Amino acid sequence: MTTSPSSRASRWPVWLCWLAMVLDGFDLVVLGTVIPTLIKTGELGFDAVGATLVATISLVGVGAGALFIAPLSDRFGRRKLMVACVLWFSLFTLAVAWAPNVAMFGVFRFLAGVGLGACLPVALAYMNDYAPAGTAGKSTTRTMTGYHVGAVATAFLAIMVIPDWRTMFVVGGIAGLALAPFLWFKLPETLPAEQTTENAQTTPNAEQTGFRDLAKKPYPLVAAAIAAASFMGLLLVYGLNTWLPQLMASAGYPVSAGLSLLLVLNLGAVAGLIIAGILADKHGTKPIVLLWFGLSAACLALLSIKVDNAILLNALVFVTGVFVFSAQVLVYAWVSQLFPARLRATALGFAAGVGRVGAIAGPAVTGGLVAAGIAYPWGFYAFAAAGALAVLALVAVPHAIAATRTAEEHAN
Repeated sequence: MTTSPSSRASRWPVWLCWLAMVLDGFDLVVLGTVIPTLIKTGELGFDAVGATLVATISLVGVGAGALFIAPLSDRFGRRKLMVACVLWFSLFTLAVAWAPNVAMFGVFRFLAGVGLGACLPVALAYMNDYAPAGTAGKSTTRTMTGYHVGAVATAFLAIMVIPDWRTMFVVGGIAGLALAPFLWFKLPETLPAEQTTENAQTTPNAEQTGFRDLAKKPYPLVAAAIAAASFMGLLLVYGLNTWLPQLMASAGYPVSAGLSLLLVLNLGAVAGLIIAGILADKHGTKPIVLLWFGLSAACLALLSIKVDNAILLNALVFVTGVFVFSAQVLVYAWVSQLFPARLRATALGFAAGVGRVGAIAGPAVTGGLVAAGIAYPWGFYAFAAAGALAVLALVAVPHAIAATRTAEEHAN
């Protein structure tokens, strides 16, 4: 635990970080909910190619924010950066609603993504600064339930308001603007920023903490393996949430059924996060994350089979959500355990940033399959393969680094 007892007593940081993740969950799902309508109506000039381009450029912005903005919180503190990111995201999300064409729609989504991309690793780093030792799994997965509660709420909102797609972005932007003042006034700063200031007075190179530290022993192998798994995990998360309604439409299901399944998928994610965090803290993160990715691959392969029974289909999608999304969050929890506090946001930003390349690849590849008319069942085959590759990447992560991290923190 890195905060004082008085700050620990406050529940504001827990809830505010959770609400910040709700906004991230909105972004996760919102494009997937509006794409079928935009393609069907051709509004703003959208077609399958334009939708794929917008989905891709959105995630480029998210990746840039995670890689280049989030690590700044290790130097300057989490609170100010989180407030700035939420305000930035909210303003450009509102702008999307008034985009005059596909090009500007993509530009606004890119700019909003920069803020959102930084927000996630900063919020997770904050919660792991704030949480008691030995609870990284529960702290991370509990915070990330907000991510999927936001996704569920967005899918539910879409069911009510689509085809009025502009309302989706207005609601998301206003929600962020409403949250920002609470973040500013109620969120205390955490110790890593103070450590950076203190160390800067005694250690000339302390302010240079950043990606170069990940290249120093014992971190390179761990950083590479975690980044590879994050790539695969976010390929699954964004690929499914961006294209699941369209994949189901390609399989012959109505659009309304695809939106309902998107809701079910993210309900499964919330349940999976609660279960995964408890099991990871009890049995260790590595065996649980390997099991979760393996079961994700199996469930995704099963979704390639056409199911006529609605109850069975919803159950399979729910179980898929249980494993797919919490598998990726367990990667973040593992990063928080493996790296010391001074590198926590940098390591999380690196994992999330490289993972966003997978987030770009997932919608791009699936969008290409949609444009080619072969998205079903080949989209699910590709997703299953990504889950299996994540297992192979994480097997390479050694157990010994935890001891190294503990020794380093005690030395400090």
